[in-house]
Order: sequence, then structure tokens, then C-alpha cells
Amino acid sequence: MKYQYLPQGTCSRMMDIEVEDGIVKNVNFQGGCHGNLQGIAALVTGMAVEDVIARLEGIRCGHKLTSCPDQLARALKEIQ
Repeated sequence: MKYQYLPQGTCSRMMDIEVEDGIVKNVNFQGGCHGNLQGIAALVTGMAVEDVIARLEGIRCGHKLTSCPDQLARALKEIQ
């Protein structure tokens, strides 16, 4: 199933997320730090949703209370 998520408090403007049977199949970010977000997307592809949440939840970006990885974890929690 494909989902769109509007992150809050980050440079990325949109996340397109595809999940099938509890596994992350694809993630695309619009905006943000392109190279870093491509890396995150490549690393989480094929992982169980629960594992991605456990690894990324709570990561902060500088002085911000959240980050793109944290927002991805929040999006996956909503998808669950």
C-alpha cells in the first residue's frame, strides 16, 4: 500500500512511503538533504516497519525536536 505523509518541523516537505505485509518497500522524500535522505531510504527498504520505528524514532536534527528519520518513524507508526 502507498501512503503520503506531510512531515512537521523538518526540511523535507513530503514523504511517499510504500509498505507491504509489514515491510517497507520504498520511501521517497521531497525536499530536505537529498543525499542523506536517499541513504536513509536505501537503508530502510526491506526492513520490517517495527524495526525502522525502533531505530529512527527520537532522532533529532540539531536544535530541532525532530528530524526526517524521526518523522519517517512517526509516519510508519500511523501506517501501522
